[in-house]
Amino acid sequence: MNTKIYKHVHSLAKDLMQAVHRKNQIRFDECYAELKKVCEDNESSDKDHPVQWETLADFTDDLELAISIYDKALVKAEAINSKDFLSSIAFSIASLQIELGDKASAIEHLKNAKINSNKIADKDLKAEISDLLEELGVVTEVAEIVEVPEVPEVAEVKEVPKKLKEWKDL
Repeated sequence: MNTKIYKHVHSLAKDLMQAVHRKNQIRFDECYAELKKVCEDNESSDKDHPVQWETLADFTDDLELAISIYDKALVKAEAINSKDFLSSIAFSIASLQIELGDKASAIEHLKNAKINSNKIADKDLKAEISDLLEELGVVTEVAEIVEVPEVPEVAEVKEVPKKLKEWKDL
């Protein structure tokens, strides 16, 4: 991602957080509009990146609109195959879907987030994903696969074991 744009998005996110903390709706709306313009100006260009869309969605109050913005960010994360963004965005979508009562879709997004999180370093996000899946009653642990010994070819079997002979005689 373009460093200048990243710094601008990061600065806007800080400003948005301050506006929320200070309950300054006017400042929030100004920063949100500026962030939205950054996203729209960079859309479909080489400067387009999931971080700007994810940030915009993070500050969107309308849950359904936020999900649609996260969906856009998810497509952009898939395009660059960023496991970090794929994990965090899918987790955010799932969290909102739970709030909207769409448990089935939330579980699917969480499963995808879990798969992608296997390739990231963020242990906190991994734990959050696992905890939410567990809270929803989804078993995510992978059973240990026991190695099965090779079965010899028929030509290699020279002598039929005694137990097999006994079964044959029955």
